[in-house]
Amino acid sequence: MDISKQMDDIYRNLPPDRIPWNIAEPPALLVEAVRTGKIKPCKVVDLGCGAGNYAVWLAGQGFDVTGLDISSEAVKLAREQASKAGFDCRFDVVDLLGDLPDYEATFDLAIDWELLHHIFPEDREHLVKNVHSMLQPKGVFFSLCFSVEDPAFGGKGKFRDTNIGTRLYFSSERELQELFSPLFEVLDLRTVEIEGKYGPHAVNAAWLQRK
Repeated sequence: MDISKQMDDIYRNLPPDRIPWNIAEPPALLVEAVRTGKIKPCKVVDLGCGAGNYAVWLAGQGFDVTGLDISSEAVKLAREQASKAGFDCRFDVVDLLGDLPDYEATFDLAIDWELLHHIFPEDREHLVKNVHSMLQPKGVFFSLCFSVEDPAFGGKGKFRDTNIGTRLYFSSERELQELFSPLFEVLDLRTVEIEGKYGPHAVNAAWLQRK
């Protein structure tokens, strides 16, 4: 299935409140990281930015924000949202599994909030290499994805189908450690609970630093 077409169809045909990952309020884990200074205003890229909710919030906290998404419909919504809020964010339609020379060594911080579970194992190494190339030396990568321990969508197996037609991959901490460690120092990797649109989820939260 063409993932860009699938995502365009979702953003074009579903009301925003029906899109599971489209949550207006920034997640508590991200808010806490900014509040405590764990991450400070810098050049940040929001990977899989969707409708731009978190990108616009980060811009409001003083970050220089670029949002990237494979869906042109999502990027259109993100640009509209930033314009209404009065923030000069950059949003581009980008396949994060493609070649990304325009962004090489551009960012101090990369945030993947629930993108990785849309990427299957055979493509993940390429994604991680791309994120590594986008970051400045010692740049930080914050990645969050569904844990195999989460009971969502039947809670059985690593591949699970959602009620809006997407297929997700649920990860273990061990496989993420193996995925990230060749290119990133793993500063922290643990399973935590976050609030989702329809209830809590168990997720893998990883704080990483570019080697």
